[in-house]
Amino acid sequence: MILAGPAFAKINISLDIVSKMGDGYHCMKMVMQTVSLSDEITVECTPGEGIGVDAGLPFLPGDERNIAAKAALAFYRHTGVEGYRTDIRIKKNIPVCAGLGGGSADGACVLRILDEMFGTRLGRKRLESIAAGVGSDVPFCVAGGTSLVEGRGEIVTDIAPIPRCFVVICKPAFACSTPELFKRVKCEKIRARPDTGGIIELLGQGDLTGAARRMYNVFEDVLPRRARDVAEIKYALLDKGALGAVMTGSGPSVFGLFDDESLARGAYEYLKLSYRECFMAETVERIGNI
Repeated sequence: MILAGPAFAKINISLDIVSKMGDGYHCMKMVMQTVSLSDEITVECTPGEGIGVDAGLPFLPGDERNIAAKAALAFYRHTGVEGYRTDIRIKKNIPVCAGLGGGSADGACVLRILDEMFGTRLGRKRLESIAAGVGSDVPFCVAGGTSLVEGRGEIVTDIAPIPRCFVVICKPAFACSTPELFKRVKCEKIRARPDTGGIIELLGQGDLTGAARRMYNVFEDVLPRRARDVAEIKYALLDKGALGAVMTGSGPSVFGLFDDESLARGAYEYLKLSYRECFMAETVERIGNI
């Protein structure tokens, strides 16, 4: 049996860190959005045992350390399906370690594919519950669209969808360490936070411009000095007509929202002159068949 499907990247319209929990993890509050930039996932199941992952990149693990394999293991553990060798092939289009949720998207796509392949019909909520044990952003990536995401990422609440728009994404040539950024954040000292409630209200009114102007990511305030490209990319996007621009996740990718395709294309072409990893994308609605 072979099935394939897209694994869509995510962006953070807002990212706030509410508190540090007793287990050492942080309680988050985020508005997240799916975009059309995607990896391509193919899952093949044959009689046998074991799970293998081929992501086409030598630095990505091909065994159970890969989040796609973790997702498959979680699916089999929760459903009782057994007796199948599972080979997962990933064509990576989403940059790695970029704040775009590429690994999480891959894991969520594997869950959707296996659910369809074996006819288990788990439904969205059960898939999200399984996904919560796989990784922090995986529950959101199961259905995607526009959501308020809280806790460690396991609490996903539907909100009004963002009006369709164009997204220019640019990743500078360095990586941000997520654990290091979390160490830098002192919740009680955060002075600037996103207006998450205002964003949700404005999306409910279909006001893309108002929501875009309120985008914010608290991680931007604790970036290391080498990350100055983040601010430069933001300024460039805004100068080229973006309604708003912000870093996504723990970075370093920055995106801008555009309601005009020609302006978005111009910003993409401008940034492409200086940065190798730039992408034109669009917002994607919630996956409605799970």
